[in-house]
Amino acid sequence: MTFNALVVDHSEPRASIRTLERNDLPVHGNVLVRVDWSSINYKDAMAVTGQGKIIRSELPFVPGIDLAGTVVESDDPEFPPGSAFLSTGWGVGEVTWGGYSRYQWMSSEWLVPMPEGLDARQAMITGTAGFTAMLSLQAIREHGLAPEAGPIVVTGATGGVGSFSVMLLAAAGYEVVAVTGKSDAEAYLKALGAERIVPRSVFEEGARRPLDAGEWAGCVDSVGSRVLEAIVSQTMRHGVIAACGLAAGPELNTTVYPFILRGVRLIGIDSNTCPQPARRRAWNGLRDLADRVDFERVAHTVPLDGVPEASRRLMAGGIQGRFVVDLRNEGP
Repeated sequence: MTFNALVVDHSEPRASIRTLERNDLPVHGNVLVRVDWSSINYKDAMAVTGQGKIIRSELPFVPGIDLAGTVVESDDPEFPPGSAFLSTGWGVGEVTWGGYSRYQWMSSEWLVPMPEGLDARQAMITGTAGFTAMLSLQAIREHGLAPEAGPIVVTGATGGVGSFSVMLLAAAGYEVVAVTGKSDAEAYLKALGAERIVPRSVFEEGARRPLDAGEWAGCVDSVGSRVLEAIVSQTMRHGVIAACGLAAGPELNTTVYPFILRGVRLIGIDSNTCPQPARRRAWNGLRDLADRVDFERVAHTVPLDGVPEASRRLMAGGIQGRFVVDLRNEGP
């Protein structure tokens, strides 16, 4: 059995298509899977282009932190051969070989049974981005923030997490305010459900004072740094901020005032090692919204050999929505 994979190595170009055999695959777990669809996340783009220390293993290496398809071999009765699966996180595509290969060995602990009503393509349009957005929405709900509390601001709104956050929050009945640095994104974001668009420049200088006028009931933030600093200072009493990214950097300079005088809650969202019960609850939530949210609206399909160029575009900020990777023609 031969099949194709996108392999990162010390050669030039850094990432290229190679034909592999089953024996070339590192045995990372107890389940052999056939990958039908994957996606391109920011981490994947960094791994493919070399713009960041994402790969924490020796080269050659196969990136791809999201994958979905069919189980081929397994000793776990929950994942019998022929069953549909999806996987995100757990260091796949960073520490262990990932989804840019037609076949891959996985641990059953990294897999989620495909929720009935979702297919592999939908699952990968969603991927880590949509999963993170759903975890953020669930955190906002679980901390008592109802739609009538006020507007929810979404930073990095044209990215994968941001796009899904706009869609999911709007579908759940929240008033969504989208923040973006792209001047041509208004039509796209309003089509996803945003009621207002705010330029990123409004927040880029950081907080004007420790406690600014309260404008936002909550936030899903994938940007971090000065933008998050500004939003913390502008969050209303008992507001909820779901922090899930650092596109602008990891630094956060703030004070305790918003937390002890307004009761603002800053909730960290970890999609990588999210426990299985919460992971499956989030995917079931995504399945339940599938009929109300047009996932295809944010999807751009590329073949496996198109991943390097798509990754460069993603790193340059030249994309709205999500790249999904079609591996169905990369082997038997």
